[in-house]
Amino acid sequence: MSSEPRERLFREILNARRRIYSGGSPTPTERLPLSMDAEVFVKREDLSAVNSYKWRGAYNRMAVLSDEERARGVVAASAGNHAQGVALAARRMGIQARIYMPLSTPRTKQSAVRAHGGDNVDVVLVGDSYDDAAAAAKEALKSDGGIYVHPYDDYYTMGGQGTLADEVVMSGHGPFDIAFLQIGGGGMAAAVACWLKYYFPGIRIVGVEGVHQASMKAAVAAGRPVTLDYVDVFCDGTAVKRAGDLTFPLCRDLIDEFVTVTNEQVCAAIQALWEGARCLAEPAGAMGLAGLLKYPEYAKGRRALVVLCGANVDFGQLPWIARHAGIGASRRRYYRFEIGERPGALVSLLESICDGANIIEFQYGKTDETRAFPVLGLELPPPGFALLERRCAEQGIPFADVTSQEDVEFRLIHYKSELFRAPRFIRLEFPERAGALRDFLHHIRGTANVCYFNYVYTGERVGRALIGFEFESEERSIAFNALLATHHGTYQEIDPRALSRIL
Repeated sequence: MSSEPRERLFREILNARRRIYSGGSPTPTERLPLSMDAEVFVKREDLSAVNSYKWRGAYNRMAVLSDEERARGVVAASAGNHAQGVALAARRMGIQARIYMPLSTPRTKQSAVRAHGGDNVDVVLVGDSYDDAAAAAKEALKSDGGIYVHPYDDYYTMGGQGTLADEVVMSGHGPFDIAFLQIGGGGMAAAVACWLKYYFPGIRIVGVEGVHQASMKAAVAAGRPVTLDYVDVFCDGTAVKRAGDLTFPLCRDLIDEFVTVTNEQVCAAIQALWEGARCLAEPAGAMGLAGLLKYPEYAKGRRALVVLCGANVDFGQLPWIARHAGIGASRRRYYRFEIGERPGALVSLLESICDGANIIEFQYGKTDETRAFPVLGLELPPPGFALLERRCAEQGIPFADVTSQEDVEFRLIHYKSELFRAPRFIRLEFPERAGALRDFLHHIRGTANVCYFNYVYTGERVGRALIGFEFESEERSIAFNALLATHHGTYQEIDPRALSRIL
């Protein structure tokens, strides 16, 4: 690529500084405390006018419209954040905007677009992806007219987005040695890389994409933009099937390396941002940090920058994020064990191999008269899993890592109700601490056989589990009652008939 596109992008960022601050204020660059040998700083675009950096590009693009173009109105397509930027600019500039968004756009983002735009915005929901929405928007332009405000493949848009890098330079926290920048269409990554490389010539830029979203990496490999057959939409803000025609050569020449991260690794980064800065990033917003956490050796002994580019997370995503953060950080795994179907077998398993492990999930249902196959979700420092597996091998306990298995992922607890012998069910509440479940099972050891166990950690001070028990005799059932009465937790007896529809 000649120097002209890069020089033009630099000029547009420079010019954008005179335009966009009537639409929003600068955001801070803050130190992010992480347990690693690096100084890490995060650009807090979650604190912007629309909780995302996208307002910058939309506002700058619409600020350069002529009076005639403003009268025609604008059309845009977006997975959510760009739409909010367009809506904000439309309302403040008195421009009518029609915005096409996928039907799957999180409600949080749909509501925000309408709130920011008011009567100046018409939202059209169409298709299942950003690309579907973009195709519908461009088709509408043919008959309805208007000016298309592209979310990334436009120099004015990129120029506005690049102003966040200017704020990084002006923050006084530089110079930075390395930056991890998330890539969707490539506009923000290209603009930020352009500006940072001018002011910090020795900086290394790492582009970060989702494993099933890597359209820029595919374009660089092919030497031209290519269309991916499939795009995962968990990180909806970066879910783009094809790199931009303008952004591709810029990213190819400005970004030093392209890496990919999994959704689980993004979840781990969201947790790290919450624990370190008490901010809740949307998945795409945490993707840059996910790249840093995956490759900490890149930043060892260096000053690193990441961009929290958005915080418009749908509340409904939080349980999935919380469950998978530990997997992404390599501290959570799920194992299926094979043990004898007899009283005391579960607690023996926990005592023999799970010492020091935190049980965060327990899935078990009786499926065989002589063998039991409990699934345990365990949290340990990464070396602890190797020790656990070695203990299983030494003691002849069959096991399998089922972390990615669908029935475990969707908590499908297998059981055969016809094998339950006059079961008793209780809803148990216990102090949520490491070892609490093992203590309970040890407390009742020898009196009952567990035929059903359903527990998942929720982050509360109290843990809750639904447990089914069988007894070899009436005497043991009576003894069980006495043990329950002396246990530190609380319980409620559940009539099995009330569970008949689910067990």
